[in-house]
Formats: sequence, structure tokens, C-alpha cells
Amino acid sequence: MEYGLIGEKLGHSFSVEIHNMIADYNYELCELDRADFDLFMKNKNFKAINVTIPYKIEVIPYLDFLDEAAKEIGAVNVIVNKDQRLFGYNSDFFGMKAMLEKTGVNLKGKKCVILGTGGTSKTAVAVLRSIGAGRITVVGRTAKKESVTYDELYRDYTDAEFFINTTPLGMYPKNEDAPIDLSKFPKVIAVADAVYNPLRTKFLRQAEGLLIPFSSGLYMLVAQAVKASEIFLDRSYGEGIIDEIYARISSDKENIVLTGMPSSGKSTVGKILAERLGRRFLDTDSLIEENENSKIQDIFKKNGEGYFRELEREVIAKASMESGLVISTGGGAILNRKNVDALKQNGRIYFLDRPLEKLIPTEDRPLSKDREAIEKRYAERYDVYLDTADVRIDADASPEAVADMICNERIKE
Repeated sequence: MEYGLIGEKLGHSFSVEIHNMIADYNYELCELDRADFDLFMKNKNFKAINVTIPYKIEVIPYLDFLDEAAKEIGAVNVIVNKDQRLFGYNSDFFGMKAMLEKTGVNLKGKKCVILGTGGTSKTAVAVLRSIGAGRITVVGRTAKKESVTYDELYRDYTDAEFFINTTPLGMYPKNEDAPIDLSKFPKVIAVADAVYNPLRTKFLRQAEGLLIPFSSGLYMLVAQAVKASEIFLDRSYGEGIIDEIYARISSDKENIVLTGMPSSGKSTVGKILAERLGRRFLDTDSLIEENENSKIQDIFKKNGEGYFRELEREVIAKASMESGLVISTGGGAILNRKNVDALKQNGRIYFLDRPLEKLIPTEDRPLSKDREAIEKRYAERYDVYLDTADVRIDADASPEAVADMICNERIKE
């Protein structure tokens, strides 16, 4: 391996794609257990590497040189091999500072809380000090001299103004975990999360619901990767590259989620989009039928709507954990806020708003099988479609034209 990333578990990593966008070198993922890690570092068979959990501190004894930022933080995530002498750096500082600036909030003098006590937490302390933050509180699971417990946080620090999550809570595949309940802290003006998969963790989705500015770990990942590549190659890329690559990787990874009434064209438009963009297409109704080996109308007849909605929730929860998909949802999926929340963790929701008079009742849709039923569903759901969507699409057009509108909207984002 010439260039790459070492760590214990890397299946969720976006680093290969990001580095391929930055420069022309072959970047690889290298998963190492403890025994393999020791041998890898002693062999020094690489030009330059990134380092991630759990080896950011463990690599230090193998190094011949440590730059000042890495010394201060006590963690290394970039190593360059110069004639078999290993030089250690920390580009996480740069990436985290960029992530905090992305919130658009000035943290000078603010009461800041860091969730977690690991290597990333140490980086957060250094960054917050460098920008003149006020009180800095570190929170851990157990009481220590340098940190408080979560119980103490809820009891004594409800005046906190900024939170950054440096724990793995909320990271794929445990997407439904969150480090704290933000509603208990009424003075919060911004939050950030070092987790980047999913794109919007449960922690960040709660912030969004509370109208609190936030920034995700994906921006930090891109910014630190750009800085790491500059260290790898001893060059500078200039301004703009971070935002450019962040926009590209966000667009590539974000699911396109289609919602709307039955017969609004979700499946047809979804297939067109998937073909154009080279993505996988998932229809949640079709997945339910495949899993149950039964048509939806038969599921309704045999087991009732409640049973169907639970199947729908399970299918959406699983599909939403993936990225880079086109997902067509059932007409009633948005009635369950858990479905909407799951879909938004990695997706952007497009409501295909087709006029009522253009919606066609069919026998295979149990709740919209005649004109009276479809009009009733339309009245019940229309405001919910609008409320849960990120973008409303005028679907009074051909499927190809609707797909064009969605593609154009994505370019504007």
C-alpha cells in the first residue's frame, strides 16, 4: 500500500472516494487488528497514511518525529514515510475547526461541551481553545479529574451554548443512538457531530428539529482529508476545494427519497432517476411484497393496516441506513414520523405533488381504490406531504420532465 487509511473497522469509510476526488494517487483501506497493527508499523511499507480509531494514540511510539499540533493534542492521524523515518501530524485539528466554522456561529467566549473523552475529544479541546471559547466541559461515562459525567451534565450544565459529539454514538450501524437529549439545554446556539455516517445523525436531526444550526462530521472528514493530502504530497490546493468536494460527496451519498399520493408517479420517476444517475432503485411497497410473498391488498385483507404499517416501518428503517439510493415510498409512509426521521438521516425528500384530478384510483391500493377514497386520502395527507418534504416538485408533467426537475433541484443544492 502506498497511500491509505489504517484502522480496526473501516467498512463505513468514505475516505477512498474523497481522496480520489482530491488527487491522483491510489488510496486504500487497510483494516488491522492489534497484532497486525504492530507488524504494519514496524514494516513501514507505505508512503503516507491516515490513521483512525483506535490507533491515533497507539501510533505515536512508532514515530521518529511529531509536529507541534500532534504533540499538543496527543493524537496522530497522518503519517508520512520519509526514507523509513516516520513523521506524524494531526489534520483533524484543521478539519474540526472547519466543521465548527461551518455552523456559522462565533463560539468565542461561549460555554462549550465536548461529548466523549477519546482522541477526537482532545482535538476538540485544542480547537475550542484556539478560537477563544469560554468554559470548556468534557463529558464521559465515568467520573474523572478532567471530565464530568452525563448525570452531572444534566444537573449542572444546562446553560451550555454549544455541543460537539466526539463519541461513536449514532454511527452506522447503530444509527438510532444519540449522546444526549438537546431539549434539556435551552440555551444551545449550535451543535456539531464528528460522526459522518449517517450524513445526519439522530443528534443532528434533533438539532434541526429545534432550529439549531449544526454541522456534520462529513465536512470535517473532507477538510481533514484535504489537509492530509497536502501533507502527503507537500503541496497546497488553495481555497474552495473543501466546499467543492463536500458538495460532490454529499450529493453522491444522499438518497433521493420520493413521497406522494398513490399514482403520483413515484415508482416511474424513481426508475428514471436511478438509470440516469447510475443508482440502485428501491420501492418500499415492492420490498414489502417480496418479503411477505404477498400483494399489499392481500396483506391488508389478511392482517390489517396496522400490520402493514409495521412492515413498512421496518423496510424503511433498513433502506434508510444505506446511501446513494433512489427510494420510492408508499403513499402513507409519511404518516409515521419515525419513517420520516429515518429517511432524512441519509436522504432528501422530494414530494411529487400531482393534482388530485390526475390521481387514478386502482384496486391494488387498498386505501385509494376508488375516487371517494383517493379524495379522502388527499385531504388527510396533503399538508403532511408538504410539512415532511425538503422539496416540493410539481408533478403535473411527464415522468421524464419530473425527473428533470429533481435533477435540476439537486444541482442548485
